[in-house]
Amino acid sequence: MSDNRPIPPTAAKRPQEFVNHGDRRVDDYYWLRDKSDPEVIHYLEAENEHTQAVMAHTVDLQKELYKEMRARIKETDLSVPVKLDGYYYYDRTEENQQYAIKCRKFGSMDAPEEVLLDQNLLAEGEEYFRVGIFQVSPDHKLLAYSVDTAGAEVYSLRIKDLETGELLPDEIAETYYSFAWSNDNQTLFYTKLNEAMRPYQLYRHRLGTDSSQDELVFQEDDERFYLRCYKTKSKRYILVVLGSSITSEVWTILADEPDTKPKLIQEREHGVEYLVEHHPGIADATRPGNQVDRFIITTNDDALNSRIMETPVETPSKEHWAELVPHREDVKVNWVESFRTHLVVHQREAGLPTIRIMNLKTGEDQAITFPDPVYDVWSSSNPDFETNMLRFNYTSFTTPRGVYEYNLTTQSQELLKEQEVLGGYNREEYESFRLWAIASDGVQIPMSVVRRKDAPTDQPVPLMLYGYGSYESCIDPSFNSIRLSLLERGMTFVIAHVRGGGEMGRHWYEGGKFLKKKNSFTDFVDCAQYLVDEGYTTPEMMIAEGRSAGGLLMGAITNLRPDLFAGIIAGVPFVDVINTMLDPSIPLTVIEYDEWGNPNDPTYYEYMKSYSPYDNLEAKAYPHILATAGLNDPRVHYWEPAKYVAKLRTLKTDSNRLLLKTNMGAGHGGASGRFDYLEEVAFDYAFILDVLDLTDV
Repeated sequence: MSDNRPIPPTAAKRPQEFVNHGDRRVDDYYWLRDKSDPEVIHYLEAENEHTQAVMAHTVDLQKELYKEMRARIKETDLSVPVKLDGYYYYDRTEENQQYAIKCRKFGSMDAPEEVLLDQNLLAEGEEYFRVGIFQVSPDHKLLAYSVDTAGAEVYSLRIKDLETGELLPDEIAETYYSFAWSNDNQTLFYTKLNEAMRPYQLYRHRLGTDSSQDELVFQEDDERFYLRCYKTKSKRYILVVLGSSITSEVWTILADEPDTKPKLIQEREHGVEYLVEHHPGIADATRPGNQVDRFIITTNDDALNSRIMETPVETPSKEHWAELVPHREDVKVNWVESFRTHLVVHQREAGLPTIRIMNLKTGEDQAITFPDPVYDVWSSSNPDFETNMLRFNYTSFTTPRGVYEYNLTTQSQELLKEQEVLGGYNREEYESFRLWAIASDGVQIPMSVVRRKDAPTDQPVPLMLYGYGSYESCIDPSFNSIRLSLLERGMTFVIAHVRGGGEMGRHWYEGGKFLKKKNSFTDFVDCAQYLVDEGYTTPEMMIAEGRSAGGLLMGAITNLRPDLFAGIIAGVPFVDVINTMLDPSIPLTVIEYDEWGNPNDPTYYEYMKSYSPYDNLEAKAYPHILATAGLNDPRVHYWEPAKYVAKLRTLKTDSNRLLLKTNMGAGHGGASGRFDYLEEVAFDYAFILDVLDLTDV
């Protein structure tokens, strides 16, 4: 890497003092929070210019990476159609078009095509474009869809008449992701946000009326809870779900009677979570219990890894819950999918997602097996309650995503479509496997690995280590054709499944949150050290990457062991933990007290401050660092990485690169177009390859 690099911009220091629990903090860059200040925008733009100047020598590499990534994509393609009530719904993409076109046909796929929504037309002239809600009415005559053109995750909701192609005058601004049609095809439910970007209100809208007349159906005033709604697959109920990080409460509205008041299933209890599915029973069932109209409850009540209960719809409260599937120490039940004659249980075993089928008529159950040592599997679109066919998606590090159809009765399955990778991809040239590192407290930490089979095994190689470790989220091994650009240049890719995620069950999550959060960071460091000690790589050949809460992980491990990594990519990183969690006006703050703790409590304040990346920067050598931000990001505000970079510039003692790249027209997820997104990845990969001196490979 050349030493003739541009001089970085310097952010002005404007000290602002904070005192909490007798502890005094001075934040020199607090002023960067105000994006209405022209100087803030000027600083972000100056950082972008600096980043582009520093990376200018990689422009040809970025173009090469973009070209090869795009060349693997089948640009003109068709999704597997989903049949419902005689209609076949599908997406298709066209060459050179950024967004999918949503279509349907009636009767068969040989029928004339009806374009429901051409996102490319709607996105014309917009720097950012994303569809949130996309739901056709029960009679298939109307389409409700919502659009965000800023990346701030605030959507405008419209209704399209699918018979005439015209938009109805109904337009509802500032909605969120939740939505449900009632069965009368005239009444719909949607959610609104408060000032802290928390969905807290449920409204009922009747077509043809002004949205100002919409009736408030439900309001959740507890700042820790989100509100969402959806309709059960049975089409009988609209569920109003209230959830914090560790507590939930569910109310029901009859979909045939949308004007009725919501009815409570079970009052919330702190720390008790439950999910609800509806099953109306089987009229000709040979087992008496099958005839009961009931709710299927997945809950952690008295069951760390959750168990499955059932309860009559007339008396749904907890005292009437009866156990259907008991708690198991080695199996985490995530949720249940309801069909007329079967229940499909989505769960985790030995760190991997699994699917179990329960036959309601016979009482038998069976598991679907998968071929790869590490993989990912999840439910596909299954809108038909009466069908005996289950669709699911399956992928692994070496297997492109496939859509499978599984016969619940015969237990046979069929691959309907597998992602086509252009350019001659041969999965036999790659291998994936699992490794286990030993954490400092003796716990085994799983890692998922992929590399070319011909990669050297008698010497260290360049390696990327990816991590997340929060919210009980699981980062499971899946195929990504983009990643081939690293693997083909000799890199190994590894996911460290650290505590704080949910890969190994509920205890895995609880072992990496609150006053145990540092386990996430030390687990990642221990995984990295294992890879070095076992000869897979060296610190000079290892890149670490994480996004959002995974960006917190990046900031923490960089402070802990900067010597262990050549480079760090911190995507939209949550690095200013104390300032953010002390400000209840910021989106997500209050609801996340149940994830990180409440720093208004001195115990949590002291612990959080001890790991907050921004607060623990110090004068020492750091790796090469690329931090990214989205100006309109409502989840991790741009000022967190901006402040982090500004402060680190004044402290670091090395000559390594420190770059801040802010997307000035997007939010948390970055660019919305599929090709614009590739440009962002190509930039990140160019940074990685440049740090590792692999630009000529």
